[in-house]
Amino acid sequence: KNKMEGLSYLFLLLENLALKGTAVQSTTYYSWGAANAIDGIRYAPGTASFCSITLNQLNPWWRLDLLDYYYIYKVTITNRADCCPERITGVEIRIGNSLENNGNNNPRCAVVTSPLPAGSTVSFSCGGMEGRYVNMYLPDIQMYLTLCEVEVYGVHCQ
Repeated sequence: KNKMEGLSYLFLLLENLALKGTAVQSTTYYSWGAANAIDGIRYAPGTASFCSITLNQLNPWWRLDLLDYYYIYKVTITNRADCCPERITGVEIRIGNSLENNGNNNPRCAVVTSPLPAGSTVSFSCGGMEGRYVNMYLPDIQMYLTLCEVEVYGVHCQ
């Protein structure tokens, strides 16, 4: 097998680690809590159903605690489908073991640089970054942070 086929096979074996973790966020808009983004439901009809939403605030963030240490290879984000797709533009995906600044100072894996279509799902390669915490962070922006699903794929650190 060539190397790419091997990598594709590896990703098929990886489980969505987010489903086993716990999530918190900087603030919560009504009942759209952080755990909604790790419930295994990418999209459901209705107003932001099964999404997490912070208040309209400066530097909003969302943090997943994987409860153990992992090498993270891929992070997948699903955007809200019914409106407001711009709410994740500029989001930094940060991975690491520190809770300094609520985990937002951990190393950066990727940035959502362009607007994602409503309801779309996009994946970012993180190359095996090590960490217990996966943050979604909107620095220097006053905005609601809306995440409908966050999936994290990796392997346990031995």
